[in-house]
Amino acid sequence: MLNWYKKLYVGDNARKKKKQLIRKISMGAGVVDVYLITLASNPRNQLDIFSANELKQRARRKHCPLIIGLCRGYGEALEMTEMLVRKTYEQTGTAQVRQWLEHQIGEESSR
Repeated sequence: MLNWYKKLYVGDNARKKKKQLIRKISMGAGVVDVYLITLASNPRNQLDIFSANELKQRARRKHCPLIIGLCRGYGEALEMTEMLVRKTYEQTGTAQVRQWLEHQIGEESSR
């Protein structure tokens, strides 16, 4: 089962079909030009961007980290990543996106 962030960041191009895309990806169906942003699988890195179709592979699906962003097109995924870095910098003064997101997730789960 995939782990989706409760406050999932959704790109403008993906917003209209958000529920449909999440359902298809969760079921393992293929989707066209959809990219996901996750916490990096390597803890030394910050974020990963990859095609949602990679989750059709059992091993990739089994070890998929928390999905924090859903985008249509690689360009939109890059823009969303830039927005996350900017937002992190504004709130913390650093570019430690992973730590900022993990802090956000921790606060939400403690509520």
